[in-house]
Amino acid sequence: MPVYREKLWPAPWIFIAALLLIPASILVFAPIDLTVGFVVAGVLYAAVVIALLLSTPAVEVGDGMLRAGRAGIELEHLGEAVPFDGAAARTEKGTALDVRAYLLLRGWIHPVVRIPVEDPADPAPYWLVSTRRPKELAAAINGSRRPD
Repeated sequence: MPVYREKLWPAPWIFIAALLLIPASILVFAPIDLTVGFVVAGVLYAAVVIALLLSTPAVEVGDGMLRAGRAGIELEHLGEAVPFDGAAARTEKGTALDVRAYLLLRGWIHPVVRIPVEDPADPAPYWLVSTRRPKELAAAINGSRRPD
């Protein structure tokens, strides 16, 4: 049973922005046939919404594992997780970012948690994970780690 679980759902404005596909499709297909334009617009918008929903990753802490999207790592290989929000989160995702880090970032979710990897065989020095609840995720990771 997971100690922490969160789906990184797209923000509502993503779906609203995707609505711009509708007039664009209608404009492209209007010279051919207006009905075709409306049908293609509806199909394109539905495809984008379905793709966004199906590709939504989950972040989960439980059973001695941290799972972020498709990746997973045992908690015993992790250091102290640190939550970041606001300007500190922007710095972590920008100038402080190590190119070797494992990233699960979503542009519509600003807070992140930095989780150091203490396994010398792992090429990633840390994981940087987007979350809407950074303090709760960090607490779940830190509270679930096995003591040294």
